[in-house]
Amino acid sequence: MNKNIIETDAAHLWHPYSPLLNKRNVAEVVSAKGMYLHLADGTKLLDGISSWWVNIHGHANEVLAKAVHEQILTLDHTLFAGFTHKPAVEFATRLLATIACEQQRLFYSENGSTAVEVALKLAIQYWKNKGAHKTTFVAIEGAFHGDTFGAMSVSARGLFTEAFDSLLNPVVFIPFPDGTNDDLVLSTLEEYIRGGEVAAFIYEPLIQGTAGMRIYTPEMLTKLILLCRKYNVLCIADEVMTGFGRTGKKFASHYTTVNPDMMCFSKAITGGLLPLGVTTCTREVEKPFLTDQLHRAFFHGHSYTANATICRLALESLNLFESVDCQENITRIESKHAAFLLTIVNHKNVKRIQCLGTILAIELQTENGSTHYEHEIRHFLNDFFLSRGVLLRPLGNIIYILPPYIITNQQLDEIYTVVDELLIALNSK
Repeated sequence: MNKNIIETDAAHLWHPYSPLLNKRNVAEVVSAKGMYLHLADGTKLLDGISSWWVNIHGHANEVLAKAVHEQILTLDHTLFAGFTHKPAVEFATRLLATIACEQQRLFYSENGSTAVEVALKLAIQYWKNKGAHKTTFVAIEGAFHGDTFGAMSVSARGLFTEAFDSLLNPVVFIPFPDGTNDDLVLSTLEEYIRGGEVAAFIYEPLIQGTAGMRIYTPEMLTKLILLCRKYNVLCIADEVMTGFGRTGKKFASHYTTVNPDMMCFSKAITGGLLPLGVTTCTREVEKPFLTDQLHRAFFHGHSYTANATICRLALESLNLFESVDCQENITRIESKHAAFLLTIVNHKNVKRIQCLGTILAIELQTENGSTHYEHEIRHFLNDFFLSRGVLLRPLGNIIYILPPYIITNQQLDEIYTVVDELLIALNSK
């Protein structure tokens, strides 16, 4: 371990969601390949969460690296205002065809938060360009849509937003549809949207990530979208976490019988090599913007919008994702998760266990029965997994497995074994 790296990091760098005087050890990663992160002290970590859900093809994928190398020596980057290029056009058309869901136009940004920010701004200006004043949003309790101000506004109030609550935009929240409260969820949504002031309903389709990998049904989501249709409210599907096979289908929105008006993507979109955000919409949403009047244009942009190198990378990642091997791996992981679930579903230390596609979530029973992101058990869990060579970053007392699609059955079994060991270890806590 390079002591200078750790000390310099502590003196100058900020880490996400961590106290500045962090008493926890920070590990130095020196390389990564395939399923593994290699640390400076010689430790090898099996990456069971795709390094925050992004590396779907594993680390240091040579096909993706080659695409970046070729593109960066041909056209690395150019401004996208008044210019275009082949990687941006090719990826956009391929992605829109893969998404389907009536999505026909695409806006490039840099990450999940900005992809959501774009969708929220588009929704407000959509109504403004049509001569309507609709600026309120509806979201689901427990939502997390990002860290920019608009994205925070449509996220659950709490630890992530409390310092900024007074500055957030008007948003109302409906209860999480847990399968026992369908009538309440629908009536609450109808109460909020019948007045005609709501611009859009934004949701994480089928599963809330940061809230603890909570799953709800496609049937319920379909009912929510149809209710929004009835009252002329736009629907925004935040597929930043759920996109690109995570839920079993290519996109979570493919489970519903009606389509969203806009969709947001990031994380797995480039296989984890470089950052990219994308917001898409239907022809209906684009209509009020189809004009040469400057004041009706969408005034949003970034210096790195549609970076040519990243667009080429995203196209290559999409090629890998749509390959027969990758799609078969997704099905294989789903089957392995489902089989493991059955072996621990009745364990006394398991409060809730759910599986959706390649996502397996386990809510641990705690002494007082509480479940939340700040739960102190997260430190024990994190250290337990790292000591056994596995990266599974807990959400409080909730652990989840969300691996790269290249993971082997043997590597999955290694993770399951460590989870089994944890459940036994909890008996003595």
